[in-house]
Amino acid sequence: MQKNADFPWHTLTPEEVIQRAQTSPVHGLTMEEVNSRQRIHGKNKITSPKRNSPIKIFLLQFHQPLVYILIAAGITTLFLKEEIDAIVIFGVVLINATIGFIQEYKALTAIESLSKMIPTEVTVVRLGLRQRIPAEELTIGDIVVLESGDKVAADIRLLRVRDLQIDESALTGESIPVTKTVAPLAKDTVLAERTNMAYSSTLVTYGAGTGVVVAIGSQTQIGKINQLIASAESLSTPLTQNINKFSNLLLYVILALAGFTFAIGFLRGHPLLEVFMTSVALAVGAIPEGLPAALTITLAIGVSKMAKRNAIIRKMPAVETLGSTSVICSDKTGTLTQNQMTVQWIYAGKEYYEVSGVGYEPQGLIHQGDQPIDIHNNQALKECLVCGMLCNNSNISFQNSKVNIEGDPTEVALLVSALKAGLSRSTFANTLSRIDTIPFEAEFQFMATLHQIEDSPNTIAYVKGSLESVLPKCSHVLLANGDRIPLEPSHYISIANLMAQSGLRVLAFAMRYFDDKQRISHTDILEGLTFLGFQAMIDPPRPGVEAAIKACKGAGIKVKMITGDHELTAFAIAQKIGIVESTQTPKEAVLNGKNMPYLSDFALQDIAQRVSIFARFAPEDKLRLVKALQAQGEVVAMTGDGVNDAPALKQANIGIAMGKNGTAVSIEAADMILTDDNFCTIKVAIEEGRGVYDNLIKFITWTLPTNFGEGLIVMVAVIADVTLPILPLQILWINMTTAGFLGLVLAFEGKEPGIMSNLPRSPKKPLLSKTLIFRIALVGILLCIAAFLFFNLTLSQSQNLAHARTMAVNTFIMGEIFYLFNCRTLRYSLIKIGFWSNPLLLAGSVVMIGVQILYTYLPFMNSTFGSAPLTLEEWFWIFIAGFCIFIIIEVEKLIQYLLFSEK
Repeated sequence: MQKNADFPWHTLTPEEVIQRAQTSPVHGLTMEEVNSRQRIHGKNKITSPKRNSPIKIFLLQFHQPLVYILIAAGITTLFLKEEIDAIVIFGVVLINATIGFIQEYKALTAIESLSKMIPTEVTVVRLGLRQRIPAEELTIGDIVVLESGDKVAADIRLLRVRDLQIDESALTGESIPVTKTVAPLAKDTVLAERTNMAYSSTLVTYGAGTGVVVAIGSQTQIGKINQLIASAESLSTPLTQNINKFSNLLLYVILALAGFTFAIGFLRGHPLLEVFMTSVALAVGAIPEGLPAALTITLAIGVSKMAKRNAIIRKMPAVETLGSTSVICSDKTGTLTQNQMTVQWIYAGKEYYEVSGVGYEPQGLIHQGDQPIDIHNNQALKECLVCGMLCNNSNISFQNSKVNIEGDPTEVALLVSALKAGLSRSTFANTLSRIDTIPFEAEFQFMATLHQIEDSPNTIAYVKGSLESVLPKCSHVLLANGDRIPLEPSHYISIANLMAQSGLRVLAFAMRYFDDKQRISHTDILEGLTFLGFQAMIDPPRPGVEAAIKACKGAGIKVKMITGDHELTAFAIAQKIGIVESTQTPKEAVLNGKNMPYLSDFALQDIAQRVSIFARFAPEDKLRLVKALQAQGEVVAMTGDGVNDAPALKQANIGIAMGKNGTAVSIEAADMILTDDNFCTIKVAIEEGRGVYDNLIKFITWTLPTNFGEGLIVMVAVIADVTLPILPLQILWINMTTAGFLGLVLAFEGKEPGIMSNLPRSPKKPLLSKTLIFRIALVGILLCIAAFLFFNLTLSQSQNLAHARTMAVNTFIMGEIFYLFNCRTLRYSLIKIGFWSNPLLLAGSVVMIGVQILYTYLPFMNSTFGSAPLTLEEWFWIFIAGFCIFIIIEVEKLIQYLLFSEK
């Protein structure tokens, strides 16, 4: 019944669920019923939507303006019978297409990972018998038995539970296992709080339960996430958008200028072949053949740098997108925090005690002010710690500097706080051996254990639980000196509320002595307990997160927290690490997911800009939030580790998955993976991304004057009706050699000073600013003038066309070498960043000069490219021309800096 998919099963009683599902809790379904329902609902499999074949994905890599330009360049070089150059150009096209295909195809496998998350076998009751069946054979109405360690195979409405706890972090983002119940809930209960449901792909961590299948395959919550992933739009990066616009413009300009050149030559009556070759020369000169290779290599270097700093890039353009990021939507647990619950405060014997140290490492002390506390002289504090340690089902061990935990993170935190006081469970194995237990149940909100006192018939019961469940059972309170005084409940309620308002999770502890009691029941601890105190804990922020957030804010980047946790807990952490201001209140800073259905997209856009914390968010809520921010023009980076994060990760401009604790689905949907799951790494990656973008702009600013100058020199020659100073083959030589030996070394340029003090670059901002366009035109004109001048002077003196053209070619290349040093920093003087700070650039310049010496003097090169030897004096003037270009541009940069530094 497809109508079951969205039915609010959590609102029904177990009896109503059985009736609606038309099944039996004792006998389950018959095989006839199973077959009938499978014909209606199909198998318990997540169906993948139809998408492009691998061949089509590969062919689409060529459907880009920049690739069209490269193919045109390759065809042109083939026409010129320069097969090697053509092979190089086509090789660049093929490599770029192959890399793009691999990245895109891997990214689209996220949905396939979902189906792998469903377990292979489950335990069901059919025909009154327990049996193991393949998970895909489950159908609506099946009775499923859940036990510790099981992965839930379908969405299940629970009928019976026994201490059942399920880890739903991958689905809801909730960091603590959820204790399950069977009682009906309100219809508007959010997914993370539906305690009577068990959802597909979640993990049973403790206890056991039985339930009825109410949704399978694509109709489960995990299946709906699959549909959200499929519907999420894969956005092109700002760089991709800008390069496409730039390439389109360049393509039209080249075609227009080549057509203009052809028309002038044709109208003047020149031979068609000569006119065509001149137009080809202009086209070859104007095409930046090295740009795609530079783009790929610069991004690849950025990828390599980030990998060394714990950030793995799956899609190379994401490197640059990081530099444009204006909003980071970060998951709280494990990214901003350590995902290790830590006791920070203890209140016992009417005194506060602070616990130092963070995480599960037992390094730290219990102290009051500056004074460490000896628990052996403080009976209340000692008993509070012993209670938390012994009334506990979890375990912690240490092996080869590695911490291994089993059980609830909250209980592990209690074990660690006891260890910091020098207490260990093994010490009490004989003196206080456990003989009976009342397990934790959501209905009662406490756990109790009974312990035999060594060499005595007496026993002692330890109780831990919520304030509301433990405090009413207490009549007295234990003091530090061992005395017991009557309890004042209002005092302890106010203390607990104060701690809770700080985002701390508060547990209460109590005890009671018995004479010769070997079994414990609820009636035994209804009253007469001695209150021991509170332990208050929190998942602490990661070291360095506060500084990283401050740096992001200084760079104009807004940081927003998205979590499955409660509002106050999230708010406390956000305040501590600087996401929200100290003057803000939870009401101002937090949006609860339960309000999302009532918000229009327009209203959400407004709230998304003002609010910094988003608590109790469902998968579709996260997706809506990302879209709302993008609608406001934001470039959104979204972090996540669970299945529930995958749709938003794919929709975000850059999705960031967690490498340590992330699910396969979130990793496949992401553009970047953090191998240390640390928010600080995002700040580092953004800094690297900005550096990568700067280096790309430097390359474009460096290479375009050459193309402009070459195109200009051909046009001037055509308009003036004079001999071409540079041949098409020589233009191709200049472009290919300089791009390889000179331009690509800019990819290794370091980050400029103050890179994280600049505001994020708007995606709407053009690739090149007006200042850079002016500089490109200026250098292109200077190169054209210098090359034309030396060409004409040399031709008039030697009457040797090859000699004159060699002067023009070397003038262009020397000008590019000097201009390369200008482009090391587009705003500051070369002195500020240091002349020697990029040794590869110096080496590339030396190699380029060496190559030009071979070009000028080797007979083979002379015959191939039409070059001729130059005198030492001619080299001197070429050097002077290049140096003059360098000085002019440095002066222009200084003027621009003085004019616009205040703006």
